[in-house]
Amino acid sequence: MEFSDLLGTALSMMGQAKFGILTTIDEAGFPHSRWMTPTTLGRANGAIYAVTADNLSKARQVRANPRVEWGFQSRDLGAIACLRGLARLVVDPLLAAEVLESIGPNLGVFWRLSGDPRRLVVLETMVTRISLFNSMTLEHLEAEADHAV
Repeated sequence: MEFSDLLGTALSMMGQAKFGILTTIDEAGFPHSRWMTPTTLGRANGAIYAVTADNLSKARQVRANPRVEWGFQSRDLGAIACLRGLARLVVDPLLAAEVLESIGPNLGVFWRLSGDPRRLVVLETMVTRISLFNSMTLEHLEAEADHAV
């Protein structure tokens, strides 16, 4: 299966689940995972967008090591998607407004945690590798993007 096909399947799962797990690497070199609310903004570039505050640990971790992994599970729990990629923090009020419009109703914990809306930045992940596992058929598919690093 082609990368674009797997990406479409994985992003569809993400859209249905509404939440995913973002894993970064902390300062000591250990994985650090947390629940996040992502979106694609309907763009064809295959990027995953979320928001964070520029002073939170995930922002520091992405600045130090942009390699991240997103994990999503289908609503029926029959499929798992893992998307690796390179993340960056984007300070762009128009992009932030677009992301907030898409995921805003699901950000209650974020606003309590971050406090100051002026610290908001967009976390953009360019997906470079996808792994899909179907627990019903035991099928495991992987693909790497042409732009993978």
